[in-house]
Amino acid sequence: MTAALGLGIGWRPELALAIERRSDLGFVEVIAEDFDPLTPLPRPLRKLQERGVVIIPHGVTLSLGGADPPDAERLEHLHTMARWCGAPLVSEHLAFVRAEGLESGHLLPLARTEASLAVLVDNIRIAQQALRIPLAVENIATLVNWPEADLDEATFLRRLLEQVDVQLLLDVENLHANAWNHGGDPLALLDQIPLNRIAYVHVAGGVERNGIYHDTHAHPVPRPVLELLEAVCARVPVPGVMLERDDRFPGERELHRELDAIAEAVARGTARREHGHVLA
Repeated sequence: MTAALGLGIGWRPELALAIERRSDLGFVEVIAEDFDPLTPLPRPLRKLQERGVVIIPHGVTLSLGGADPPDAERLEHLHTMARWCGAPLVSEHLAFVRAEGLESGHLLPLARTEASLAVLVDNIRIAQQALRIPLAVENIATLVNWPEADLDEATFLRRLLEQVDVQLLLDVENLHANAWNHGGDPLALLDQIPLNRIAYVHVAGGVERNGIYHDTHAHPVPRPVLELLEAVCARVPVPGVMLERDDRFPGERELHRELDAIAEAVARGTARREHGHVLA
């Protein structure tokens, strides 16, 4: 299991001052593609690092689920980012973003088939060999699923984690979105995957439009997502939990309320686990 990270947030320039003022943060996550690791670490991040805040690079373009192997230059960039940040691990998505040289600009869902799983396992192993640092992979939110799937989401995740020694970046808002849009019980999914492989957890907000739940990272975290976070923490110790906010940035007071709500959900779940009330 990853060393304790504590409470975290996705670092964005628009939130830099509020993040700097938050004294109890243990880590921040940066989008790897937004930075050039051949230049000095930006001053706001350097100040966080100097006070002991861990910086984790989070990739969005490796396309681990694509038919082609991960691009060597992108892997080298992510590896250099990890060294630049002094990071204990890096993370990426269980998705593909390109095919035959065409870029989608979005995280696209994987077909949950045996063939797709085999490609994903191979690509993760290639990435791990190149990165030479622990890798955590994130479940994504999907508006559509490929037809004729061999495996449901829980089985696909479990089978992946059985076949390759990789950590899990569990996004509880994505679990909520998928349950809303495609059916299923996210609590049942939690009981089917090896939660002891969690490196850290993402928490975010979204919005429902015309019956479809959109994972926006631009709205407050809804109560069901905090309840899912609590349920995870009631089952296993979680090394770190962080807020993602990428648009419609809130004021500092609102941001702190969101972080406080996340910390309180973690505390409630931890208390349940310690008192044996996992399913309460």
